[in-house]
Amino acid sequence: MAKMSFSYGLSLFFMSVIPGAWRRTAAGAGLLAADGTVAPTIFAEMSAAAARTGAINLGQGFPDEDGPSIVLEAARQAIADGANQYPPGRGVPDLLAAISEHQRRFYGLEVDPATEVIVTAGATEALTASLLALIDGPDDEVVVFEPYYDSYAAAVALAGARLRTVPLRAPGFQPDLDQLAAAVTDRTRIILVNDPHNPTGAVFGAEVLAEVVRLAQRHDAIIITDEVYEHLAFHATHTPIATLPGAAERTLTISSAGKTFSATGWKIGWVHGPAALITAVLTVKQYLTYVNGSPFQPAVAVGLRLDDAYFTGAASALARKHEILGDGLRAAGFTVHAPQGGYFTVADATALGGTDAAAFCRALPERAGVVAIPLTAFVSEARRGEYGGLVRFAACKRVEVLEEAASRLAALAV
Repeated sequence: MAKMSFSYGLSLFFMSVIPGAWRRTAAGAGLLAADGTVAPTIFAEMSAAAARTGAINLGQGFPDEDGPSIVLEAARQAIADGANQYPPGRGVPDLLAAISEHQRRFYGLEVDPATEVIVTAGATEALTASLLALIDGPDDEVVVFEPYYDSYAAAVALAGARLRTVPLRAPGFQPDLDQLAAAVTDRTRIILVNDPHNPTGAVFGAEVLAEVVRLAQRHDAIIITDEVYEHLAFHATHTPIATLPGAAERTLTISSAGKTFSATGWKIGWVHGPAALITAVLTVKQYLTYVNGSPFQPAVAVGLRLDDAYFTGAASALARKHEILGDGLRAAGFTVHAPQGGYFTVADATALGGTDAAAFCRALPERAGVVAIPLTAFVSEARRGEYGGLVRFAACKRVEVLEEAASRLAALAV
């Protein structure tokens, strides 16, 4: 048996005993084992499986083709023009103005670019900085819909609060309003809403959004919205919660350029809301990344000012990709829950022996040459049994890649 190196063994020893916020962060994300070791995320594990086996990676949600050339060229020009040093702490003024213009143009929201918006290192930093800024102690609770984007639980745990979840169940993945009302109490500091929703692809109905606002008002909670898929809703225009009566004064709205412009690696996000809340978030954010992406910020400003045809075209193109993927999944024997927005299609693998979605996904690269993610990666341990057969596939790939994936998955039906 090979011996463990001294340095590696020592690192494992210290990792198992070092106290600190990292432990509750890992535990919140479901990555901390009983012996103190930290597992890789399911995304890292499955991407490694794709690289090892040559499988098509429909697991992690990033496109395999670039966004609009005018936006890419604007970034190149900004580099050539010398935008390579620290930008202002709140963000490049032209991007702040473009975000304000975008919110007015699409949603009728009036946002002061000088005091009510900041640019962040992607939506994830905006979310984490907001939670760290506004959670005040271990008695605070954050209510989220479950399944949830995996960083939510990690960030809530890092901030030292308690996570309360409201389940979303197939086929529609809409919350039960009575369960939502029961989850929100006077201990609720924040209601966190992701719409369009990752991983289910749900778009929440007007009655759900109205109930979130009603409950936030009743219990004096802050609403944080993750709207990174705002321009990728397929059947109805996206409605930001901040547009609802009584919501704007207690809502932080988060979005980013990554999904809209197929530039996930640029990590340019933003958060806007009342000046007092934004000041609180900025106070924390400035000690995280401080600033980021100087030449990408003016390029994103160009993107936000593109004609309406770009935004409607992006949604239509992605909807078509979901149709190709969904048809392939149905032909392979999955039950498909067609999404209303976003990058992902959820399918039930039970008929293919996939009652344990995690085991099914770990076997899928060898079995069919495709990588996917079990929906159990997005739920708390207590609820994993409720989502055991559900698998998430990313549709944000080139059409020919999705067609090849469908061809490979067809082998499952044999």
